Formats: sequence, C-alpha cells, structure tokens
Amino acid sequence: MSTPNSLSQTDTLLIEVFTEELPPKSLRRLGDAFSEGIYSALKAAGLLSENSVATGYATPRRLAVQVTKVLGQALDYPVREKLLPTSIAFDGDGKPTAPLQKKLASLGYADIDLSTLEKAGEGKNEALYLNVIAKGAALEQTAQQALAQTLSKLPIAKMMHYQVLQKNGELADVEFARPAHRIIALHGKQTLSISALGIDGSNQTEGHRFLAPGVITIASADQYETDLTAKAKVLPSFSKRRALIESALLKAAGLDLVLMPDSLLDEVTALVEWPAIYECHFDQEFLEVPQECLILTMQTNQKYFALTDQQGKLRNRFLIVSNIETEQPEAIISGNERVVRPRLSDARFFFQQDQKRPLASRVADLGRVVYHNQLGNQLDRTKRVQGIAIGIAKSLSADETSASRAAEIAKTDLLTDMVGEFPELQGIMGRYYATHDGENAEVASACSEHYMPRFAGDTLPQTQTGTILAIADKLETLVGIWGVGLAPTGDKDPYALRRHALGICRLLLEKNLSLSLPELIELARKQFPQTDVQEKAKAEDIYAFIIDRLRAYLRDQAVAGKPFTTEEIDAVLSQSPAQLNDLIDRLTALREFNALDEAAQLAAANKRISNILKKNATVIPAACSSKLLQVPAEIALHQALERLIPTLITAYEQRQFVDLLKSLVALSAPIDQFFADVMVMDPNPELRDNRLALLQQLHQKMNLIADLGKLA
Repeated sequence: MSTPNSLSQTDTLLIEVFTEELPPKSLRRLGDAFSEGIYSALKAAGLLSENSVATGYATPRRLAVQVTKVLGQALDYPVREKLLPTSIAFDGDGKPTAPLQKKLASLGYADIDLSTLEKAGEGKNEALYLNVIAKGAALEQTAQQALAQTLSKLPIAKMMHYQVLQKNGELADVEFARPAHRIIALHGKQTLSISALGIDGSNQTEGHRFLAPGVITIASADQYETDLTAKAKVLPSFSKRRALIESALLKAAGLDLVLMPDSLLDEVTALVEWPAIYECHFDQEFLEVPQECLILTMQTNQKYFALTDQQGKLRNRFLIVSNIETEQPEAIISGNERVVRPRLSDARFFFQQDQKRPLASRVADLGRVVYHNQLGNQLDRTKRVQGIAIGIAKSLSADETSASRAAEIAKTDLLTDMVGEFPELQGIMGRYYATHDGENAEVASACSEHYMPRFAGDTLPQTQTGTILAIADKLETLVGIWGVGLAPTGDKDPYALRRHALGICRLLLEKNLSLSLPELIELARKQFPQTDVQEKAKAEDIYAFIIDRLRAYLRDQAVAGKPFTTEEIDAVLSQSPAQLNDLIDRLTALREFNALDEAAQLAAANKRISNILKKNATVIPAACSSKLLQVPAEIALHQALERLIPTLITAYEQRQFVDLLKSLVALSAPIDQFFADVMVMDPNPELRDNRLALLQQLHQKMNLIADLGKLA
C-alpha cells in the first residue's frame, strides 16, 4: 500500500498487464493503444512534466507502458466555472435554489460557503461563478481510472469471457482479449494499490514460458526492460524485437534475398518473446510448382520466410523465427521441415489437378457463381466486360480478338482448386494456367494484369491487352454497382469504387491513352440490359465521381519536385476534359504561363469575361460580326483575336500547350483597352449582343486547355 509521502516525488511509472498469448495479428495495435491510453490519461490529469516520455511494450503475453517523470500528486490549480444566472440561483428571498444546490453537489462543492461565490455581469446577464483552488489529481487514483478506461477501449476484435477467483472466495466474471494473470503497477520502487481484471497490482511478472519460467520481481520501474531481458529472456519492446528479427533474417539469408512483407514481420514479432532464426529446407521437386503458390503457403500457413536468389527465383531453403534459442536446434528444424512438406504437397496437387482442365472449359461454370443478386452471375459479368473490352480495343485500333478472349477467360481461375485455397492468387494462377493451355502471351498476361492497379502506387499492366481489360473490368464494376444504388457514401465504400475510379484515371493518364472518359462510361452503361441500372448509373454522376478521384491523384503529382496547386488543378478540371492523358502537360504549361508578367492580368480579365457572360440572360450570337464593331478598341481586339486563332488551333492540335498559353500575351493590351473604352452592355441590343459574341469567342479561345479565370 502506498503512502502520501512516497508518492509526492517525480519518478518513472510502469504498468504491465500479463496475460495468456494475445492475438498476434493485432498485438502491435493493442500495444500502441495501451501505451497511448495510459499516457493521455496521466497527461490530462496534470501528472506529467513537459519532457515526460512514454515507452510502450508488447509481447505475446504482455502489454506494458513506462512513463518517465510522473508526479505522485498533481499541483493544485484554480477553477472558475459558470454555475447559473443569479435569477435562477437564488429565490426572491435571496436563498439558494434547488438547481444551484444540485449544480454545486455535482461539482463536489455541496458544502461550500455561498458567500465565496462570484457574481459577474449586469442585469439579465448577471451570473454566479465558482472560484476555488482545486486539489491536484493523485497518481494512484488516476492510474486506477486510466488502466480501467484504457483496457475497456482497446481495439479487441473478440473478447474472451472467463471467471476469476476473488479474495472472498467468490468467482467474478471478467472479459478481455485473453485471460490476465498479473498486473505490475510501480512508481519508481513503490507498488501502487490498483487493480483490474480481477487482479491486484504488484511488482511481479513472469518470464519466458520455456527459457525462464517462473516469477520475476521488478525492483524499479526504470529497470523493467533490463530485468526482463537479463533475467526473463524476454525482449519486451515490439519495435526492437522486430528490428532484431529483420536484421537476423538478412544475416541468415547470406547472398540470397529474404521475402519479408510487413504484415508477416509484425505477426511473427507478435509470436515470440526471445527470437531465434533457423534455416530449413524443402524438397527440390516442389520448385516445379509456381513459386507464388509455395511462397504464399509458407507465409500464410506456417509464418516462414521464403528465400530467392538475386534474380527473384525461389530457393528450396527458408528461414523460421522460433521462440526457443538453443545450440541444438535439429529437432526444431526437422519438425518445421516435416510440417511444411504436406502443405507444399497440397499446393502441388492443386496445381496438377487444375492443369487437367483448360480455363476455357470453365467459362460456362461461371454461370453458377452469383456476382450480385441484381446484376446476375459471373458469366453475365464476363460478357459485359467482354463488350467493354472489345469497344476499347476498337477505339485504340488494338487486337479485338485478344481483348475478347482475355475477357472471356480472365475470371475462370476463380473456379480452380488453387485459387479456392488461396484467393490471393487470383489472376496469378490464371496467367500460369492460360500459358499452360497455349493461350497467346498477351491473353495470358491479361489474366493477371486486369486486376492492376490493386492499390495506390501499385504497378500498371505491361501489355496492351492487359491494360484494356483492366479498364473494362473496373468500368463494369463502377457502373454496375452504381446502377444498383450502392454508390459510396461518406467513408463507406464496400465495393472499392474509389479504388476502381483511381485505377481508371491512372491507366488512362499514365498509359497515355487517347480515350474519351464520357464515351467509356457510356460504353459500359450500354452493356447492362436492365433499364433501372442504366437510369441509376447516370453518366454525369459517374464522370464527376471519377474526376473527384482524379483531383486527389493530381494533388500528389509534382513536376521538378513542386506539387500542382489547387487553383491549377481546378483550372484544368473545371473544363470537364474528356481525355485525361494530357492533363499533366496542361498543368505544366499552366504553371509556366502563371510565371509570366501578363498572367495575372489575363486571368483577371478572363474571370471578368466569365462573370459578364454568366449574368447575361439573352441568347448570344454564335459569331461576332466585324460590320457591327464601332469603337477602335473593340475593332483592335477582334483583329488581334482573328490573327491569333490559327496559332491557337495549331498549337492545341499539336498539344503544344506552353506555346498556346504564351501566345495569349498578344491579347493582353487589346483586352485592357477594350474594357477601358467599350461599354459591353450597350443600350443598342444589336451592339450589345455582338460585343457579347466577341467576348464569348475570346473566352472560348483563352480557355482551350484551362479556365484561366480560376487563377485570378
């Protein structure tokens, strides 16, 4: 039991919850949340100094946090809080009302001398305020509350319910990720009197289950990590343990490359307290199976680290991370080699069986797989994707036969045993099986490439057929799901339509495809025979959705290390571009234009013209008549524009956007003079409409690649 004197000092605080093995896939998040929860509560209570540091720990059997420079008792602090208007706080006789007494009681000041309360304000605004010096928080009580709140808010996917025997001999119901056995609560060397999960705090924990079993006493909060490492064969820091494993794997790999996906490293780190690396082997004959299958089998089922040579070819040796360090690891090595053999045998069996039946023979079976209850089965979807792919191939003058064939068989590997066992291999196995079936190389590659890009920053298809099919597949999903009323709302996007939209943008832009986005959307809409789907999948809504994702993509792009500004992006996208492949060129040209001395004046003039045209309610003639021009300034502007139009058109057709924008400088002086000398809204409707026609023509030619008014 602590005493006030023992807690009055500043010292390191340690809290640990020792449990049975915690869920490995979420251990890192649990450790971070535990550390942050305790630290935040202490900080909110005023128990930390400005340079207090929290260090989180997480092992398979413990969550802990160590916080430096923690006060035993927070400093007292002034409190000024508005209570009630005085008209409500006191009755007609000046006596306190029930609402005032209730308010004071809720704040813990039921017995306060009412004469100490402050009145502030005048008339109806006069109110009563509480002015007191509040007692600073005590560490013991705060730590108790912090631990209870933090444990209740941990990101635990599934709780375990169990019972704990209490001191009075009765059983108490407890729920937590795993049964807890001990709690450490130390402030310096002093044990705090706190409890949680039916367990009282102490200064004891337990060591490694096999290498240092039994109870370990932590003499001081500062010695936690040192004591566990030296006495208990436990490396408590998740990050240090992970770094050690990564370094040891690289060393053991030698000249080979070790495959270390972050998710696997995290999971393995969460499975061991004292990592040891051992090398194992499997039979050479298994290398006949596609290496993706073997790698996934080892990583997913066994948590092993596969090795490849410098060219990426899989080796028949692999590395394991064991929780037992021994100088005689033969039993561990042989045991793991024995365990992995049937797994690899299963993969080989699936591969051999799948090859007995061509992918083309599985097409009809797609009709038995439901895609969506309002959109039919996978065969229906395949036919829609096929129609879109053929249309795209025709627009690009590409091989329509290859596009059609790739679309026909691309999803059939979903019906194979291998993909049934490992869904992550969809597309990858399709490429292997299509190659085995004798399909041409582009078709085989498209079976895998049509899923690309799978995520932000992912690689794009290398083949033209794969690119066509990737666009077709994403378009069909986007239009179809939108058409059944499942467009993304807020943060919810269960069908990943935002990812599909971004993928379409990247494919069109980065592959430099001269395809019209509105025409692509319309092509996809026509593949759906359901009229209600076509009605809900409005082309303008889907176009706007894709452009919105494009906007986010462009914000992440940069030229010469300088990102594009929001104004530059808005200027280009406000023109509702049909083709996306030249957007980077447009933005780059716009940036160069913006650096010109005349850019600001031209942008302001363009915005002024936009406002004039928007406010006009009459129908503007299609062309300006030179015969109706009277003022020299409008004649000069018209002549300057007429001289410049051929240059603008040629530059636009040749995609010489920089030259196009720079040539607009010739209009700067004539535009200034026009607005100085000419009254656009002339009382004579004929003159007014002709001047509006001139401005409209000028506006169109100035904004061929971007709305310059957006830069003003």
